[in-house]
Amino acid sequence: MAESELYRKGAAIRRRLMGDAAVEQLGRTTYSDPVMKKFIDVATETVFGLDLKTRALVCVVSDVATGREPELGLHLRMALRQGWTEEELTEVLLHLSGYVGVLIRESMMVASKVFAEFRAEQAAHKPVRA
Repeated sequence: MAESELYRKGAAIRRRLMGDAAVEQLGRTTYSDPVMKKFIDVATETVFGLDLKTRALVCVVSDVATGREPELGLHLRMALRQGWTEEELTEVLLHLSGYVGVLIRESMMVASKVFAEFRAEQAAHKPVRA
């Protein structure tokens, strides 16, 4: 796929949402496959042009509704990086319980793990004050 301006913008947004390490890891693993490379090229150009904060929440809701646990962890991390709070995301998950039933239990377990990991990462990157 030729790199259009929209593709370059989407690639930058994807990197900002996921972080350099995750993008590079996926490039070496999942998206090194030619079929999956086509998928990520299309997603980069067409999906990553939406409002970042809203898109992150849409992804979380979609993952919960379809029972996509691995993707949920990834998208919860993105949502946190876009400014959603743990409390806001927890409220969204609890609200979804009326629509998706027992799937919410697994989603809440994923969220709990991701939130703890994210807090630890944030604490590790805070400067120590003398």
